[in-house]
Amino acid sequence: MSKNYWLMKSEPDAYGWDDLVAEGEGTWDGVRNYRARNNLAAMKRGDEAFFYHSNVGKEIVGVVRISKAGMADPSDTTGNWAAVKVKPVRKLKRPVTLKEIKADPALAATELLTLSRLSVAAVTPDEWQYILDLSKRKPA
Repeated sequence: MSKNYWLMKSEPDAYGWDDLVAEGEGTWDGVRNYRARNNLAAMKRGDEAFFYHSNVGKEIVGVVRISKAGMADPSDTTGNWAAVKVKPVRKLKRPVTLKEIKADPALAATELLTLSRLSVAAVTPDEWQYILDLSKRKPA
């Protein structure tokens, strides 16, 4: 079974990496964008996602694993929106900033840049590995 990769944005002052780590498992809900909803609905247990701090920080800070997929959003009374549960896997050795990603031609096609308002984006396997490698290097 192949694994898919994602990027999930959260405002750290509302729900950040440290909040997820403290909980041990969190529900990713409240998404009200159709493309992001479709990405949530496409997720499978075991898929991995980057945890991205939006607005404050604007950086990828960690990796999460989808622990439960195919959920209805518990904050939605219409039944139209999706949710998943996630567990923290690891904090990156160092955050990878949006500035770095924008400056790197190898990442020009990533949905983080091409669909910048999307809160749940797909990440290709090549982008995934490239960003993990960036997190292990000193920033330029």
